[in-house]
Amino acid sequence: MSNLFVNPFHFSTISENPADMLGDFYSLNFEKGRVDPDSMILNLGPQHPSTHGVLRILAELHGEYVLRAEPVLGYLHRMHDFMGQVKTPYQFLPNTGRVDYLHPVAWNWAYCGALERLAGLEVPERAEYLRIICCELNRIASHVMWWGAFVMDLGGFTPILYAFEEREKINDLLQIVTGSRLTMNSMRFGGMGADLDDRFLQKAADFIPYMRERLKMYDRLVTGNVIFRRRLEGVGPLDEEICRRYGATGPVLRGAGVAYDVRRAEPYGLYDRFDFEIPVAESPDCLGRYLVRLREIEESLKIVEQALARIPAGPYKHPKAPKVSWKPPAGEAYFAVEGGRGKIGIHVVSDGGKSNYRLKLRAPGFSNLSLFAEAARGTLLADALAILGSLDLVIPEVDR
Repeated sequence: MSNLFVNPFHFSTISENPADMLGDFYSLNFEKGRVDPDSMILNLGPQHPSTHGVLRILAELHGEYVLRAEPVLGYLHRMHDFMGQVKTPYQFLPNTGRVDYLHPVAWNWAYCGALERLAGLEVPERAEYLRIICCELNRIASHVMWWGAFVMDLGGFTPILYAFEEREKINDLLQIVTGSRLTMNSMRFGGMGADLDDRFLQKAADFIPYMRERLKMYDRLVTGNVIFRRRLEGVGPLDEEICRRYGATGPVLRGAGVAYDVRRAEPYGLYDRFDFEIPVAESPDCLGRYLVRLREIEESLKIVEQALARIPAGPYKHPKAPKVSWKPPAGEAYFAVEGGRGKIGIHVVSDGGKSNYRLKLRAPGFSNLSLFAEAARGTLLADALAILGSLDLVIPEVDR
């Protein structure tokens, strides 16, 4: 019998690299039905702070190393797609704010955009500006919360306190428009539910320089910390090939060096009028994904600043916007937006009835989570948690 089965961590038999050796051990043992008597099964979740929600990771460990890590879903499933087929369009609209509670405005936009495209309904220019301002502010709040939670995953508690401070300031703004601070539902078919007033515009203008200074503080406090950087550099490399195989989008794909962003690739709203860059990482590891998100906050600030300077007068909703009893015309449409975690897509099919005949939600978090099992294999458990955190998962979106 090979030494591999007598002592699976006798590295000289396979490779000097423990991760490489674990890959060989996994393929030789698990795929052929053999069981390592020294391995241990560890459940991360479904209630565990490292999973950021009701997610279960079934991990098999050999010492500190991960032999396999399989995500287990189903603890939070609410059948959003089916609810969209039994509710009227207006009844289902609040559901979109509950799919991703960190970037609900993007999901509002995707659903409204799909039905507006189906019905050929134009959105007034002012309403398009309002959508962009709210969506980008909400994106900043989402990324900031990820920043604080990610650093906390790695053992640093202070940043999450700063993250909540920034988030509260943004929620003070969005509450003026949406009336909510979490499951926001500000958009309507044909425009917005409310207009922006001078108080909002002034507070938003004041927030931009404030947030730019805070980003500098983030760099001094976290990004430049040598312990933090060594904790992430070279950990969890996800190249373009694995991202494409699993359909990963958003900062995960841009962290692999691919400059794909729905706002540029498939422009919607008025994004083609704005000057902003698509940040990509120089290295496809956890640090690269971290840096991409911080740079995206800077770009969102640029977009909000431009929108506030150019916002035109006019109606915030189409004068013939559909009423509550609206029945969309028969047909089908697809609409995609760039959410905080990647590409959000909604495909709607209507037979002219009071509710959608079919509805399919494309959640970016599901695709991003799918690659975790492959990415975590052969890593240290602590590094696997860093990889999981770098994916920026919101479990109600994954297990919707």
